[in-house]
Amino acid sequence: MKLVALETLRPAFQPNVCMVLLHTDEGLTGLGEAYFSPTAVEAYLHDSAAPLVLGQDDLGPERLAGLLEPYVGYQGGGIEKRALGAIDIALWDLLGKRAELPVAELLGGPVRDDIRIYNTCAGPGYVSQTARQHSSNWGLGTTGRYEDLRAFLTRPAELTEDLLAQGVTGMKVWPFDSYAEASRGTEITPIDLADGLRVIEQIRSVAGPADMAIMVELHGLWSRPAATRICQALAPYEPYWVEDPLRGDAVDAFARLAADVDVPVATGETCVGTRGFLPLLRTGAIDVVTVDTQWTGGITHARKVAALAETFGVPLAPHDCTGPVSFAACCHLVLSQPNGLIQETVRAFLHTWYGELVDGLPEVADGTVRLSRRPGLGVDLADRMNAPDVARRVTRL
Repeated sequence: MKLVALETLRPAFQPNVCMVLLHTDEGLTGLGEAYFSPTAVEAYLHDSAAPLVLGQDDLGPERLAGLLEPYVGYQGGGIEKRALGAIDIALWDLLGKRAELPVAELLGGPVRDDIRIYNTCAGPGYVSQTARQHSSNWGLGTTGRYEDLRAFLTRPAELTEDLLAQGVTGMKVWPFDSYAEASRGTEITPIDLADGLRVIEQIRSVAGPADMAIMVELHGLWSRPAATRICQALAPYEPYWVEDPLRGDAVDAFARLAADVDVPVATGETCVGTRGFLPLLRTGAIDVVTVDTQWTGGITHARKVAALAETFGVPLAPHDCTGPVSFAACCHLVLSQPNGLIQETVRAFLHTWYGELVDGLPEVADGTVRLSRRPGLGVDLADRMNAPDVARRVTRL
């Protein structure tokens, strides 16, 4: 089996997504995906990656991961890594289709039939326009049933009740971000701290820690003193974790923070590969690894991160707030790893634009997610991706 074409698709209705198709001479197609800066990723895929992969007849993801590793751009989740992560995911999809097995089986087999999920309380338009993590990119102009970001900011108790009614027992919110933007993360005033805590208080007025796990996202926007103050204020509400209180490369600051606060700390969506995670794990400062399967370079690298975390006794909760193919890859990963803890979902995405891009998503119901028995990742492009507003580019052997 030989790779004979690399194809990319960029839908105008979801401008941060770049779908990647790898075509073989046997008629099989592997599906991957990159998120953020899609035109730049597309250019790298066709100009730099395609000449290396087309014509290859040994399609082992591990071998091609080594072949594609860039000379520069390997330390962060930039254009090179996101492009190569998309190829890697597509290669695993191909491998599964050729073997007629789900990817989870190729990773050693599922160690559980399903796993608990939590809902990241975004809306359908969240971070859909640019790669910036900023309130200007929250998509708050949208309305409708699943505008969960506006809901957690304005009516968190009602949102909590709605999630519980669907069987969802975990929710992620980020009520402090706008204050980080105002101070550039250097400090948080008592008034702003109290206003952010109001969201958490109202969630807890409806559900205690046994009924609803609260993940508080800080998006790495804060200085260590400010993050410490927020974490200390959150402790009485027993958050399931506080996520990315600092940037993932602030290793020494994480160690100091962990010594000063009494809340579980999660991080990892912007960390890359085992070398990105090892210094953090050595400090003992992180309690949950939230690796992004696509941004870290694909399933090949993400499974190594999962194994590394397991050696340190740290559970795995893959990040998913990007696209549907990456979500499927996350589910195959977390269900096949013994330290899999919980899977992030975004119901606003699942119930809106995910279904416009692909068919065959993992089943999310009653607060859990499970895989189908379909080979590969189990997802295929939806008919909507044949529309004229989808930009298509192909490089052939």
